Amino acid sequence: MEGGVRLKTHQEIRAIYKSCQVAAALAGELIQRIQPGVSTAQLNSFAEDFIAKQGCRPAFKGYQGFPAALCTSINEEIVHGIPSRKRVLKRGDILSVDFGVISEGFYSDTAYTWFVGDAEPPEQTAALLTATNESLAEGIAAIKAGAKLNRISEAISRRARRDGFKVIRDLSGHGVGHNLHEPPTIFNYPVPAGELVKLRNGMVLAIEPMVSLSSEDILLGSDGWTYSTADGSLVAHFEHTVAIWEGEAVVLTELGNAKAESLFGHS
Repeated sequence: MEGGVRLKTHQEIRAIYKSCQVAAALAGELIQRIQPGVSTAQLNSFAEDFIAKQGCRPAFKGYQGFPAALCTSINEEIVHGIPSRKRVLKRGDILSVDFGVISEGFYSDTAYTWFVGDAEPPEQTAALLTATNESLAEGIAAIKAGAKLNRISEAISRRARRDGFKVIRDLSGHGVGHNLHEPPTIFNYPVPAGELVKLRNGMVLAIEPMVSLSSEDILLGSDGWTYSTADGSLVAHFEHTVAIWEGEAVVLTELGNAKAESLFGHS
């Protein structure tokens, strides 16, 4: 333990990587099924079956009482949307899907935001999706063993705000691996505590920028789970589980990542 953060061994990260690869494979399947007319309940049913067929369990279902394998959040909804047969996707929606997998007791966590329909998204929507995805990439690129945790937060915030977008301040990334949520908390903007935590080999982090068109503020819905932007503006969410090994970031929730496979693969 370092400052409350549980460092993982190589063997433990290999196990986490296995969980992450199931999550990455599920993401690839979901993107084929996100179409107008599909309900979020249908997506969740597919995800539960897919995870079970891999011999794994959904990380979110039952967590603090959450009822599903997927969090499905539409348009202004940021996170924790509950799948429902009544929530049917429409052309032009954006859908954020957040989920994790438990494999042999080890956890993964990942998220994507997808545009619904075959057409190109409107310019502002496309810019939001790009900025959020690039915020994730730049946050990951800032990871170096020995650096301060705030390097990640600064990189995410800088990229999101470059195009005039707002980072969601009250929701954050976190450690992951033995549990779904572990220390440290990784804010998407710099905080004083982020100057105190140093990044170390063996950390496994869930990096997850959430970025809106125009509001940093959030509202909790009547279901007690779904967070939305206070002004109803669109929001995007991307997330990867990342290990720090040999001084650098290794993305685990990505198919075809040669570096991750060479370090942690089971073949």
